[in-house]
Order: sequence, then structure tokens, then C-alpha cells
Amino acid sequence: MSAALLSAAGVTLSFGGVRAADGVDVEVDTGEFLAIIGPNGSGKTTFLNLCTGYLRPTAGSIRLEGRDITGLSPRAIARLGIARAFQIPQLFAEHSLLENVMLAVAAEQGFWRPLRPLDRPAHRKAALPLLELMKLDEHAERAVSELSEGIRKLADIALALALRPKLLLLDEPTSGVSNAEKFALVETLAAALHNENVTAVFVEHDMEVVRSYADRVLVWDQGRIVADGPPNAILSDPRVLQNVVGVT
Repeated sequence: MSAALLSAAGVTLSFGGVRAADGVDVEVDTGEFLAIIGPNGSGKTTFLNLCTGYLRPTAGSIRLEGRDITGLSPRAIARLGIARAFQIPQLFAEHSLLENVMLAVAAEQGFWRPLRPLDRPAHRKAALPLLELMKLDEHAERAVSELSEGIRKLADIALALALRPKLLLLDEPTSGVSNAEKFALVETLAAALHNENVTAVFVEHDMEVVRSYADRVLVWDQGRIVADGPPNAILSDPRVLQNVVGVT
């Protein structure tokens, strides 16, 4: 097995009397497509926030390729190779899809300033392949406000991939996406990650998606990982069915 890309050891965080992360130990291997499931409030998104610097643990450590990133700022962690796509896409709705991706490219390349033109040949040259990768090139010139939720989700992921991450963290990528778009979205996402050699961790409530696409599943409950294994085994566990999926 490949060496762990991301590792968390004893990660703990409390909000008042509630432990959102309670001594979490986990490793994410290079090349994995790892799903996190669990009831609402179980600490899933909190873990993503800890890994990306939006929250700082009160105990424990988080390492990327062996380097301690605990407590670093979101910007510093992004520079080291962890990108994030959010449950609600972080896009400029009044601008075109291409302009949104060019802005992410310019930010990654580090030489754009507000008073300098955004639509430059170098930005366009880097942005267009990302749109093609996510099968969005036909929508390049459309305003984001005109796009379906599924296309917006893929666009948000394209922006994250513009940062050239080693690890991509996704918070409910199929949330709000129609059934007609859902599986095509995940299919495109999985193919893009494989093509770019990007490891991914995704929080997901749709068990069909988890069963079909995840390599491994972590089950969260009350700030702890209570089960870890392949999708078919995890989603056949009576405890998981009762506590997470809601089947008795």
C-alpha cells in the first residue's frame, strides 16, 4: 500500500461541551477516493475544516506527506497541496464560467492583480483544459447564474483543481444536484481525479454514490470514526444502516 498522503493523530476539537472531533486517528492513502458518512452533526465537515485550516484542533496533529500542517492558515495549506470544494459552490455568478476558472488560475500562478486584465492568453491557455477535463467547455462563455446546480458543482471543482492539489476535499458534491445529473457528475469527477492523479476525500449523504464510487468509507458519529472499510461491508453493517442510513 502507498504511504499515507494525509494522516491525523489524536485530533480533538470541542465546541462548548460538544466534541466535534474526539481523538480522531485516520490515514488517507495516495490515490484513494475516500467517502465520509455519518448523521448530521457527527463531525464530518468539521474534519474537512480542520484539514484545511479553517479550524484549529485543541489537541492532536495533522500531517500532509509527513509534514505537520496543524494550525496553518487555509492559504498556506492550499499552497502545500490541499484544495477544497464546498457544499455551496464558491463562484462569481455574474461572470462567465471561463472567467471564474481564469481567476483561479491567475491566483494559483500568483501574478494577477485587480488592475491587470484577467483574460490573458496564459490564463485562458491554462483554464480551457480544466473546463475540458470537467466536460464543461461547451458552457465556457455562459454566466454561472445560468447554469444548473450540477454544472456549478463541477465548475467549483475545476476551480479547486486549478490550484494543482495533491488532495481534494469535497463537502457533499451531490447535494442539491438532480437525480438526472448526479451519477454523471460523480463519473466525471472520478475520471478527472484519476487523470490528474489527485487523491480525494468526500463527505456524502447519498449511499448509492458511496457504494458505487468510494474505495473506502469512514463512518463518523459524535466526533469519532466508528467504522472503516470497503463500501459493501460498511453499508451492510446493521449499526451503520440504523445510525447513519436510518434503516432499522
